[in-house]
Amino acid sequence: MLYQLYESQRSLMEPFVDFAQAAAKLYSSSLSPIGKTPLSQRVSAGYSLMYRLGKDYEKPSFDIHQVDVDKDGVSLAIHERVEVDKPFCELRRFKRFTDDSATLTQLKNQPAVLVVAPLSGHYSTLLRDTVKTMLKDHKVYITDWKNARNVPLSNGAFHLDDYVNYVQEFIRHLQGRYGNCHVISVCQPTVPVFAAISLMASRGEKTPLSMVMMGGPIDARLSPTSVNNLATNKPFEWFENNVIYRVPASFPGKGRRVYPGFLQHTGFVAMNPDRHASSHYDYFKNLIKGDDASTEAHRKFYDEYNAVLDMDADYYLETIKTVFQDFKLVNGTWDVMSADGKLERVKPGDITTTAVMTVEGELDDISGSGQTRAALDMCSGVTQGQKTHLEAKGAGHYGIFSGRRWRDVVYPAVKTFILEHNKPLAQSEQALIATKKVAKPSKTAKAAAPMTVEASAEAALAEAEKPVAIPRTEAKIARNKSTAATEPVATLTPDAVEKPAVKAEPMAPADAFTATESKPAAKPVLLAVKNTTAETAPAAEAAAPVVAQAITTPAAPAAAPEAAANTPLPPEKSAA
Repeated sequence: MLYQLYESQRSLMEPFVDFAQAAAKLYSSSLSPIGKTPLSQRVSAGYSLMYRLGKDYEKPSFDIHQVDVDKDGVSLAIHERVEVDKPFCELRRFKRFTDDSATLTQLKNQPAVLVVAPLSGHYSTLLRDTVKTMLKDHKVYITDWKNARNVPLSNGAFHLDDYVNYVQEFIRHLQGRYGNCHVISVCQPTVPVFAAISLMASRGEKTPLSMVMMGGPIDARLSPTSVNNLATNKPFEWFENNVIYRVPASFPGKGRRVYPGFLQHTGFVAMNPDRHASSHYDYFKNLIKGDDASTEAHRKFYDEYNAVLDMDADYYLETIKTVFQDFKLVNGTWDVMSADGKLERVKPGDITTTAVMTVEGELDDISGSGQTRAALDMCSGVTQGQKTHLEAKGAGHYGIFSGRRWRDVVYPAVKTFILEHNKPLAQSEQALIATKKVAKPSKTAKAAAPMTVEASAEAALAEAEKPVAIPRTEAKIARNKSTAATEPVATLTPDAVEKPAVKAEPMAPADAFTATESKPAAKPVLLAVKNTTAETAPAAEAAAPVVAQAITTPAAPAAAPEAAANTPLPPEKSAA
């Protein structure tokens, strides 16, 4: 009933709001006779303030059309588009265009980043500054959550588990396009993003190269704030009975149970009422003084701050219970329903190949000190060298992802962290593990191939199942050819290093072993792999690819690491 009363009151006030807007323009116009009266500026300022306090704030736009990438005047044109459309969320991409060939080449090699925006009252445009800053050095995608009152009931409910499944689907989308990606979560989504990557790791799926968690309630028990206290001091039933209402018939989602946006906005303002009252009074005085820069800054901030959305009731209530009351993530008792209807336990300790960075603001009054940093201790499977924490001095909650401190303090650290981990972790170790799973112990080769590879590749060759021999005479080659009918031989030459005669399934990516520079005058080496008897033919066939690559020129090693670092990109000619 409260939602219907609010909508009725808003409809009743709408004519007065429109009148206040027209009167403000009339008294401030230099072409109007009324605008030349002594008190016209004060009257215009009063009407303008009345208009802004009473108007209905719609969803803002990202309004990012151009980004400057360097001091030489090179700019990128930005095209915003939806790549994945879900019932409660859109995955938006900010595609960059340029006609400068050097800049285009640089853009194509930059990391792809998924920015997961909060679903906690405000729209995703709250991260506009975050996106605009990152577009200079990254391919940027963002989750754009929909207003639940505009989602028809026929699309079903939205649960916290659905949030986790959405994040996993978006991660797979970027991985399918770029090979892999990085993930940044801001505030509320740190918890479901943490769960999504943990579940992917538990299943053995490919996980993002890195995840950056900023100002989120990973462990809400630490340094509790007013937000945490409200959730813990009130019983679960209180939230269900006092903040959940049904959408009126005037919206597409009529009948849906939601936590209304106007109630959330009331709660935001109630946290710092004096600060907001002072800000509006300053706006009134700046209008009288004619300070256009300050008044425009006020409008931009409150156009974003006052624009709120409704959240589905199931999602909101489950978040309260899971994150702020039962602390299921840190207690290890959180079970998530997967997209195929299977319950899975969230185990952050299963994450091993994703680097982790946490960011906190020194003066954060939403997520207290230590709440986000707790994620580092929970990632027990990630080595210490892959963990980083940053505390932004003097920054509040919004300062860690928007404003001067974000651009000057937080973003440089995040950018460096992503670049440092833009390659899969422990490539050589993964190649060695893959080799051991396929190869079985066998006799040691009589002679080692005179070529140089990385230490990990040498270790893998030591565990290879088939001996490697170096034919030294034409007679030995003839003997090998004579037994080809019963004992097939795989012969490798410099022109056919990647085309062995014996057909076998690959056991590791082509870039798992990277050749390093050897002697200046290295010569091609002819290798032969001898198979065992017919009883062990399947095992021999599986182990056949375990051979070292021949090094023909010193220049090859320089290009190998670059090839290993880059993932397949779409063949775009003028965009990235």
